[in-house]
Amino acid sequence: MNMLSNKNIVLGITGGIAVYKIAELASLLTKNGGNVDVIMTDAAQKFVTPLTFSTLTNNQVNTDIFKEYIVKPGHISLADKADIMVIAPATANTIAKIAYGLADNLLTSTILATRAPILIAPAMNNNMYSNRVTQENLQKLKNLGMHTIGPNAGRLACGRSGKGRMSEASEIYEAITGILDK
Repeated sequence: MNMLSNKNIVLGITGGIAVYKIAELASLLTKNGGNVDVIMTDAAQKFVTPLTFSTLTNNQVNTDIFKEYIVKPGHISLADKADIMVIAPATANTIAKIAYGLADNLLTSTILATRAPILIAPAMNNNMYSNRVTQENLQKLKNLGMHTIGPNAGRLACGRSGKGRMSEASEIYEAITGILDK
């Protein structure tokens, strides 16, 4: 039996260069029996197309809050379906939106509507990550019961080295299974 059989993972992808790592995560989750529904922000789609994730998960990628509004709003359907929500990469912008309860896109609306555990994998420039505002936002999310993983230190897309590099797909996968095992 696969480790993630009968588990519904909603994978929220925001706009950062680390999006390319999430293709590996989506593949790992699917290979291990998870049903993966992807939500991509507009910015995420600038880095990788929805076709990549639809191919890897065998599910339609969700990009527009108004597109699939048949019986139940899309964000409510995804929120109710989720056994866990994972936001990776989580940009400083999206972390701030979540911390302040903003619901201006499909991803942030789904986060507000879910009762599932939420795992956030930050990824950004080291100065953005260490900024006091970002740190306060992350602490607020932790205080609200959300889980975080990373970021790691290393070479960043901007050419600097420092803390801000998103955790590897295998690390995020392990965190997901650990949360679901509780």
